[in-house]
Amino acid sequence: MSRMHIRRSAVGLVLIGMLVVGACAAQPGAPAPVSSDAPSGQSLGSLMPGPPDATVIGTGTVMDIDGDVKLCLGGIAESYPPQCSGIPVIGWSWHGVDGSEQVDDVRWGAYAVTGDYDGEAFTATEAPTLLALYDPRGLEEEDEHEGSRTDQELQVLQDEIITRFSSEPEMLLGSWPAGGRLVVDVVWDDGTLQRAADDDFGADAVVIRSALREVE
Repeated sequence: MSRMHIRRSAVGLVLIGMLVVGACAAQPGAPAPVSSDAPSGQSLGSLMPGPPDATVIGTGTVMDIDGDVKLCLGGIAESYPPQCSGIPVIGWSWHGVDGSEQVDDVRWGAYAVTGDYDGEAFTATEAPTLLALYDPRGLEEEDEHEGSRTDQELQVLQDEIITRFSSEPEMLLGSWPAGGRLVVDVVWDDGTLQRAADDDFGADAVVIRSALREVE
């Protein structure tokens, strides 16, 4: 066998190996890995936090459309009745619950809701509290020190965050610049997303805020 033929055969084997490795590394439609304890160095969006182990509380609008109940933790469309997207709620009852409004088959109200979250649905385990009467004292204090990013840098960062969450869009509730940093609201984080953001963009660039918080 000639040297030229051997060289071409070796190149062919290398290319085949690269294709096999590439196919194993990126399978279309494969779900993002889930971790509740992501190690340092993981990219934001590559890992998602596991469900909380403890009972959690969330504040927002409970929207009931003909018996289909969801908890909206993000923005509410200014319509009448209002519209929003949220996580499904299991075990909800309006019996004895004040502060709601109703138009035809749509009923809604703003509450603090306590229960269990399995990563897909929220199961109410206690009677809700009217949001106007809810006292959030005892929850973890937010970090309010300022960052050093410019408005232009934060706009670029905001676009990047949206792209990072494109595979899990329901997790991202909203983001906006504040005090030289980008504030990012998500449905749930146990520290996984914050560590990834710090690792990717620096410790003073992104503040991840979890809408659901564990009840102590």
